[in-house]
Amino acid sequence: MSFQGYLRKDGRKGIRNVVAVAYLVECAHHVARRIVDRCDDPDVHLIGFPGCYPNEYALRMMKALTIHPNVGAVLLVSLGCESFNREALAAHVAASERPVETIVIQKAGGTRSAIDRGVAAVRAMKEQASDAAVRVPMALSELVVGTICGGSDGTSGITANPAVGRAFDRLVTAGATCIFEETGEMIGCEGPMAVRASTPAVGEAIVASIGKAETYYRAMGFGSFAPGNAEGGLSSQEEKSAGAYVKSGSSPIVGVIKPAEVPEAPGLYLLDVVPDGPPKFGFPNISDNAEIVELMACGAHLTLFTTGRGSVVGSAIAPVIKVTGNPETYRRMTDDMDVNAGRILEGEGDLDEVADEIVALVTAVAGGQLTKSEDMGHREFILTYKSFEPSGPGCFPRSA
Repeated sequence: MSFQGYLRKDGRKGIRNVVAVAYLVECAHHVARRIVDRCDDPDVHLIGFPGCYPNEYALRMMKALTIHPNVGAVLLVSLGCESFNREALAAHVAASERPVETIVIQKAGGTRSAIDRGVAAVRAMKEQASDAAVRVPMALSELVVGTICGGSDGTSGITANPAVGRAFDRLVTAGATCIFEETGEMIGCEGPMAVRASTPAVGEAIVASIGKAETYYRAMGFGSFAPGNAEGGLSSQEEKSAGAYVKSGSSPIVGVIKPAEVPEAPGLYLLDVVPDGPPKFGFPNISDNAEIVELMACGAHLTLFTTGRGSVVGSAIAPVIKVTGNPETYRRMTDDMDVNAGRILEGEGDLDEVADEIVALVTAVAGGQLTKSEDMGHREFILTYKSFEPSGPGCFPRSA
């Protein structure tokens, strides 16, 4: 089960070769978007950070994303007076030996001039990235795969999520790196997760991450259980948590990481997405795409997105495979769903068969096949303020 990847200078391999156009403040968003729109190229993607006030988390995230294995070149778009450290980000990208250019709108002469320069820069860098692309064999063991759930309903925890869990078990056995998250949606599951920890330190980190999530949500006065979940048949936060947890499968959990920390050893990881310190940034992740972005910053080549009620989002940089647990949703939204795990409910398959289908699709997408969201041009992206302390060495294993 091998395919062709793009070899990067740091030894990692990508499954796409995109040019990322990154705005560094909301004031530059329009210019960056118009550059992408005018290029009209499926391999030119828009990412960015809207804030003007500096944030270490955002800088770490942008550093990780701009040298993601799926990225071949980067255009930075700055207004000119924001606090984002564009020089540090540009130097970081250049050190990876990717083509990188910076357009400062205030210096370029304003909107029209900056857009014209940006389009020319992207077209030149696209050619450079294509010329520099080295295609090499890539195996499942070299993949990093993330998973999240969104728009859950009463089918999610009994079809799509456990099927993804079994697919994760297969991928981990093949030597891949798999990452699951949503610590705020797994409150109450820390005990079973800690039992699966590969070391006592990892077990302690799991319990601490879920405890932090519970404290955060209590302080904010809300949880992750949405009206749409209840309308879809979920009875409680407990049921939702259990359903979210089974996406992780049954493999040992070898580490607990935080956004923009890239595992150096294969295995199954829990991504702690709730900010450290006292609650001050509002909801930990304001949309599903915020979670996808954090998985990508940890190196995820692609993300398995389970949904019961249905979701249409994709992502910039890394493909999204959508697995629906509800057969009615699949029939109603076939153009958006990649896998129909809901057929389990209708006696047309079982968890193992759907898991095999998911692994086969992961391999095909890694080899270049477009997901439904990619084919329709979905490239959603969102990055907001957060604050994290680095993970301790005991819960972030490294390769020998």
